[in-house]
Amino acid sequence: MKIMANGLAGTLLAFCLLSGAALAQDAPATPATPDATTEAPAAMPAPAPSPEAAAPEAAAAPAEADTPTLDSGNTAWMLVATALVLLMTIPGVALFYGGMVRQKNVLGTMMQSFAITALVTIVWMVAGYSLAFSEGGPFVGGLSKLFLNGIGVDSLSGTIPETVFMTFQMTFAIITPALITGAFAERMKFSALLWFMGLWSLLVYAPITHWVWASDGWLFAKGILDYAGGTVVHINAGVAGLVAALVLGRRIGYKKEPMPPHNLILTVIGASMLWVGWFGFNAGSALAADGRAGMAMAVTQIATGAAALAWMFAEWMSHNKPSVLGIASGAVAGLVAITPASGFVGPMGALAIGLVAGVVCFWGATSLKNALGYDDSLDAFGVHAIGGIVGAILTGVFAVKGIGGTAGLLEGNAGQVVTQLIGVGATIGYTVVLTFVILKVLDLVMGLRVAEEAEREGLDVSQHGERVYSS
Repeated sequence: MKIMANGLAGTLLAFCLLSGAALAQDAPATPATPDATTEAPAAMPAPAPSPEAAAPEAAAAPAEADTPTLDSGNTAWMLVATALVLLMTIPGVALFYGGMVRQKNVLGTMMQSFAITALVTIVWMVAGYSLAFSEGGPFVGGLSKLFLNGIGVDSLSGTIPETVFMTFQMTFAIITPALITGAFAERMKFSALLWFMGLWSLLVYAPITHWVWASDGWLFAKGILDYAGGTVVHINAGVAGLVAALVLGRRIGYKKEPMPPHNLILTVIGASMLWVGWFGFNAGSALAADGRAGMAMAVTQIATGAAALAWMFAEWMSHNKPSVLGIASGAVAGLVAITPASGFVGPMGALAIGLVAGVVCFWGATSLKNALGYDDSLDAFGVHAIGGIVGAILTGVFAVKGIGGTAGLLEGNAGQVVTQLIGVGATIGYTVVLTFVILKVLDLVMGLRVAEEAEREGLDVSQHGERVYSS
């Protein structure tokens, strides 16, 4: 069996090596279709699209034709995509994380995802959306859309209602802090978690969103490629999770007593929902039902399959057996890594990104974590931060101009890799500093971690007065 695994892994690696030669086939022989964004460096337009994002035909049309009009097809797709992304948090992340903790913490873990969904919904409505997407400076938006001021039934963001764009972005703002909880699972006070997530959403998530996706954001202006959240969501969440895990410290008994997942059935169901919901995440980031959305969907599926297999075979070779948790984690790693690239690369680029992400994230969640000794409970850093970094950098390598309007390293634009590295570094630096400050202030004011006896008893009982009984 080990020989079979080695052979299959070798075949996958051969595909990865051959992908560079085949990348030229990704670019279409004719210019991009009118519904493709051919100039704008960023994929997620702000509510008022910039002139650079217009298609060539639109630029040549009369001025009155430039006025955005509602497109019912695009609107229908974005309503579906928004629901799919919400599905990723509840029930997706809730089940994925809930199955990996010990039984005494399953309700507390799922409660975190559910409560974050409710909390961030209000935070985003009150101030988060305005700070992220209203006109402001290069580092943060303004206050003109507090409480969604000025957004009515006739307000448009491109060709869809601004209410739909706002809610779509709200689901991104919801899932990002929910992902963080995996790093410090089983040890944070619920009251502290609510304060941390509310402040973090406003002080960390909203500004970085503005940097990358708002037309006046400084990374947008630099030309960073982040189609659906490699920096904004995954690096941001994974790095914040590592900081939180280090500030809180290891769980009681870490590496001294077994802490196996209590129900991998829940985890696989959650991972499956994440896989399906991710099409709303990536294909929805086109903000239109067009060819670019179709390509984003295709490359998302390809990269996810490649990463799941790459993680499985890497684990098979190193541990002699492929685990269910491993292949599920590999699929999530592939979804993470293709997220920034999904609107910019073709199938062969997606294959290469998936294969690299599967192997590197497996290393990050096992060897790196063991070597450094931090307690990233559910591998939020190992999968989301490392996968996001891999995807963000490789976007600059494999980007195809005929797909997203910007060439990558393999098409002669080495500077794009530098831009990607600047975005990765800025996100990491800002997230580390602000997350640390928020946590230390909260620890001083109210305390972050549950008492030792409460941790031993489990969060279900100590924080919520409930428990799951074995049948």
